[in-house]
Amino acid sequence: MMTNYKDTLNLPKTGFAMKANLAQREPERLKRWREQGLYQKIRAHCVGRPTFILHDGPPYANGEIHIGHALNKVLKDMVVKSRLLAGYDAPFVPGWDCHGLPIEHKVEGKVGKAGDKVTHKVFRQKCREYAASQVDLQKTDFQRLGILGDWDNPYLTTDPCVEADTMRAVGALLKAGHIEKGVKPVYWSVVGASALAEAEVEYHPKKSFSIDVAYPVLDESALCQAFQLGASGGEGPVSVAIWTTTPWTLPASLAVCVHPELEYVLIQGVSNGALCRFVLAQGLAKTALERWGIEDAEVLGVVLGQALEGLRLQHPFYEGRQVPILLGQHVTVEAGTGCVHTAPDHGVDDFYVARRYGIETINLIDDHGVYRAQTEQFAGEHVYKVDPKIIALLRERGRLLAEREIEHSYPHCWRTKTPLIFRATPQWFVSMTKNDLLKQAKTAIKNVSWYPSAGLERMSSMLDLSPDWCISRQRTWGVPLPFFVHRETETLHPDTAALIEEVAQLVEKDGIDAWYDLDYATLLGEDADSYRPVTDTLDVWFDSGVTHFSVLRRRDELAFPADLYLEGSDQHRGWFQSSLKTSIGMYGQAPYKAVFTNGFTVDAQGRKMSKSLGNVISPQKIVNDLGADVLRLWVSATDCSAEVTVSHEILKQITDYYRRIRNTSRFLLANLHDFDPEQHLIDSADMVALDVWLLCLARNLQEEIKAAYERFDFLTVYQRVHRFCSVELGGFYLDIIKDRQYTLPAGHVARRSAQSALFHVLHAMVRWIAPILSFTAEEIWEHVPGANGESVFFTTWYEPLETLDLSSDFDAEYWQQLIAVRSAVNKEIEKVRQAGDIGGSLEAKVTITGSKEFGEALNRMGDELRFLLMVSAVEVGTSARGEKSSDAEGFSIQVSKVNHKKCERCWHHRASVGQSSAHPTLCARCEKNVADTGEERRYV
Repeated sequence: MMTNYKDTLNLPKTGFAMKANLAQREPERLKRWREQGLYQKIRAHCVGRPTFILHDGPPYANGEIHIGHALNKVLKDMVVKSRLLAGYDAPFVPGWDCHGLPIEHKVEGKVGKAGDKVTHKVFRQKCREYAASQVDLQKTDFQRLGILGDWDNPYLTTDPCVEADTMRAVGALLKAGHIEKGVKPVYWSVVGASALAEAEVEYHPKKSFSIDVAYPVLDESALCQAFQLGASGGEGPVSVAIWTTTPWTLPASLAVCVHPELEYVLIQGVSNGALCRFVLAQGLAKTALERWGIEDAEVLGVVLGQALEGLRLQHPFYEGRQVPILLGQHVTVEAGTGCVHTAPDHGVDDFYVARRYGIETINLIDDHGVYRAQTEQFAGEHVYKVDPKIIALLRERGRLLAEREIEHSYPHCWRTKTPLIFRATPQWFVSMTKNDLLKQAKTAIKNVSWYPSAGLERMSSMLDLSPDWCISRQRTWGVPLPFFVHRETETLHPDTAALIEEVAQLVEKDGIDAWYDLDYATLLGEDADSYRPVTDTLDVWFDSGVTHFSVLRRRDELAFPADLYLEGSDQHRGWFQSSLKTSIGMYGQAPYKAVFTNGFTVDAQGRKMSKSLGNVISPQKIVNDLGADVLRLWVSATDCSAEVTVSHEILKQITDYYRRIRNTSRFLLANLHDFDPEQHLIDSADMVALDVWLLCLARNLQEEIKAAYERFDFLTVYQRVHRFCSVELGGFYLDIIKDRQYTLPAGHVARRSAQSALFHVLHAMVRWIAPILSFTAEEIWEHVPGANGESVFFTTWYEPLETLDLSSDFDAEYWQQLIAVRSAVNKEIEKVRQAGDIGGSLEAKVTITGSKEFGEALNRMGDELRFLLMVSAVEVGTSARGEKSSDAEGFSIQVSKVNHKKCERCWHHRASVGQSSAHPTLCARCEKNVADTGEERRYV
């Protein structure tokens, strides 16, 4: 007589560890990937497939990657890997932006300024070396995240071929008529001594002086006539009042603007004990008078702003300067006085209004923000420090009406984090209007797919706000602007296009130093004395903006246009825009077919990550503590189109979700330890009904997952996979099949049916999670029985699921009814268990009473219904009218303790236990499973 029945059970076992130890295991797998050349093998494996090209927007080569970098690169990796599984050849070529001001500043701190302590050539070499070191630093961190790509051959904007093609792109845009030179106000960094593009500007709070200033009217009678007051109206000196938060611009004030269609008033009141008169917008008069401390003011007249055009005013502290009143549509009544002091050197609106009236710039401030020698009163002063002195002078002259300090949003350099100024300087521009570049760009973006869809409107509005693009910079470290201009007329050399190509060919061999080492006399011949080289470098946004030419069109594995650009939402005004403008200008089409944007990372309180706030969570720490797959799962578990929240609490929760997926995979593997698909795989026609239901569920789920990946909806992928593991598998199917899996003879068809279902599900699920949990998927792949190939990334979506279907008697609606019944039964069992009447569900007998049709549906399962409900006995009764229990609609449930002995082997309480002399501790079913061919199982 057998007494040790445990040996007759098919208990699970697997080498797939329960404890992930991701922080230790992942680096080992990375090493294996490198040694086996996984990326290159994937590329070879995909030859002949249709291509999907995601063009990597180059991060800046300066400093360690932060959580925003990690978010973006993981999203890209999930796109690429999901496209591999969808049957595409999806190469990924990472890139870096390696020129520009921040690198220049870093190198200056190490070796000093170019031309001072080191030569310009040495300085450029130090910049190149620094950029290369930063690329290596970031490359290591990106690879640690499990990003597959051509890391041994990335694209760098410092590559001589890329630098040469960047110059060629300038030539193409020039030939198309989109580049021009002009004096216009641009954002200017006085710290960097260089112009900035719109995309390099960010806004931060800044404290500024807010002042109201009186501009005396020179011809009082003309003013009175404008207000239709005759030759005189009122008493006291009369002034036009302006308001500004940039006192440092007043030395360059050359006019005052009013809006032609706004109403302006002439007001009389007492200021500092004397009668005074002021002109200002009627809609702002009340708040302005409150600032000035004037009460009981009298309105002497009202006119439209157009009546004031041409009136002459006295500059508030330059007695020798008179300024006119001009009309400008940009004037508003949102704040101030409705009269805007106008300095064409320091404002875009000011510049264009003044130019319309023939007023030129006067260029009082040098590259470093210092007033030039010709500036009265303030020569040698710096714009950052001069405001108090200007205010003191205004007070001394009696022109200061009000003064206070305010905090407002102000433009700052995104690299140096210092305040910017507007400054009119000679620069090279990509014109948005000269050859309809703006119009073409706005038309082109309508044919681009935007994810989220609001990206189209955002891009359109950003283009509307985009001025002509200043592409010249006054820096040392950058791609030279390869122009020669006439020494007297400043016009471009007539053979500029050919000269650019000659220079590009030299740069292609020796890098940008070839430009500086160039023998201009040899290149220009007899024109050498008449022309000089431009000393400016290109905006780094131009470098990255033309990679659709220098990278996509140049590398054999890539193609133009890209299928996708994927960057942070700030790139609507950055890389998306610079790429679009240059591509439209060069080829007349957008460089991308689709654009996906991710939001910024914030903490649990919605604040941006900041060292000063102490809320920074570095990807390096997450990876070292929890593993890259946990970070990757966090990326997928968030709506990345909006702000993305990260905190230690969220990561702890994500770790729990990871365990659920891992443990589910481990259970599947553990129950396949003796399964050989070559010998044991069961055809769906011979499978147990429950197993067929699971596979049909998996098939439908796979279609959902494929569609979600297709639209970059990683959150839906995460949610459905997690639900599948925790609800359909963990909460239903896996619990139910344990009895069949463990107690049937090892080779029983019903057991092999369950294993076949697990095998199919495992094959499908490892693919579903591979783009997200790349390390874990590869670890699972190594344990899946059967010959599976070297990597999960050599595979495509699991096709064997696609032909399955449910029988009419056991359709999806029927299984949903059974799931609802099981849920209701579990609730009732739990009540009885909590009352102490039973210890567990296998001590229970359940009686279910419902309609005739309901009873017939349940009885379709026969005795196997008890295995579905995981109880020892179940009776189904019918009533003329279904009754309600507290938790189930349309049927009633009664739970009682079963009065039979417990089977030692399956733990069911059955009347047959003890009836066999050979196996007195077993039920009849277990005796058959142990001593015979096994029980019959058709449904559960």
